[in-house]
Amino acid sequence: MYTIIGAGIGGLTTALVFEKLNIEYQLFEKSSGPNAIGAGIWLAPNALQVMEFAGVLDEVINVGNVINRITLTNHKLDIITDSSQLPAKEKYGFSTVAIHRAKLQSVLIDALPKNKIHWNKTVKTIAQLDDTISVTFEDNSKSESRYLIGADGIDSKVRSFIFPEAKIRYSGQTCWRGVMEEALPIEYQERGIEMWGQGIRFGMSQISKSKTYWFAVQKSKAFGKDDKRTLKKKLLNDYKAFHPLVNTIINNTNTETILRNDITDLKPIKHWHKGNICLIGDAAHATTPNMGQGGAQAIEDAYYLGRLIAENSNKNIFKAFYIKRYKKANAITSKSWLMGKIAHYNKAASIRNLLFKNIPKSVLDKTMHAVYELNE
Repeated sequence: MYTIIGAGIGGLTTALVFEKLNIEYQLFEKSSGPNAIGAGIWLAPNALQVMEFAGVLDEVINVGNVINRITLTNHKLDIITDSSQLPAKEKYGFSTVAIHRAKLQSVLIDALPKNKIHWNKTVKTIAQLDDTISVTFEDNSKSESRYLIGADGIDSKVRSFIFPEAKIRYSGQTCWRGVMEEALPIEYQERGIEMWGQGIRFGMSQISKSKTYWFAVQKSKAFGKDDKRTLKKKLLNDYKAFHPLVNTIINNTNTETILRNDITDLKPIKHWHKGNICLIGDAAHATTPNMGQGGAQAIEDAYYLGRLIAENSNKNIFKAFYIKRYKKANAITSKSWLMGKIAHYNKAASIRNLLFKNIPKSVLDKTMHAVYELNE
């Protein structure tokens, strides 16, 4: 049997894939129940192919919003690159879906047996004895199984047990995220948009019929705190040079719901497994959000790990999983880190925009398919 730690996107998708493939598991999560905190997430075709395999694609699409174009603009909404998702839809069956994280979590939880998800289970200690992994939780309850999967995020306790030397990196950028309880103007409703200014950027996408997700990114020192009384005024001032739609979105968002997070990733580690313990998702390869692939890569992990377990009976499943996944996951981590740096060019912003504007469509399509394809 497999013990899964963490009921985020990666852990829940792993449980769903295991259900599909009749792999025994129990899932443990430190939260007291489904957590509604969060904002939006993009699910590209690579993630949606897994949602289809797991049997929840229709539910995901029903509570999200289909995006048919990925658009990069300057701060005035003048287009730099505009990538149609229709070629992806023709090849994979669907384009990108923007969805609220809480809605996605609810879809995944609702598709799982309730007796296999255990809430209020914060990991206290982990012990590996012969072929048995014993996890003790803060309430002193225990889970014993042959295998342990750490899907507990960038601050993974499972990873700290097997790889205490792993390092989290701060990108030098901080992100504010919010949800406006209104739709975008009709011309933007099927677009995922990121706007690049000089050393500052803003992104937006509709995530349901009446909700719009947005993010605002700036260079900042780590561990900063906001004064909710002045936060909206600060953001409105910081983005006053942007297209008026940006200030409208910020102004129409409830200040209390705006989240602040430093943008970090995990410095690539040489292995994701040790003995009978394996890491997936952010616990193994946390990436910055600049390519919109953090959640999708966790979802891919769930798919490949489940398939490998179901199709093989040898003891090297976790090694085979790492070999299958590390090149793509680490490449996305590296590219995403670089994109974050490029997006915040200041003096060279106009040159950067011109260079991106002249990238051939064939290059954009090749990059897109390299990310979206699931390689069997």
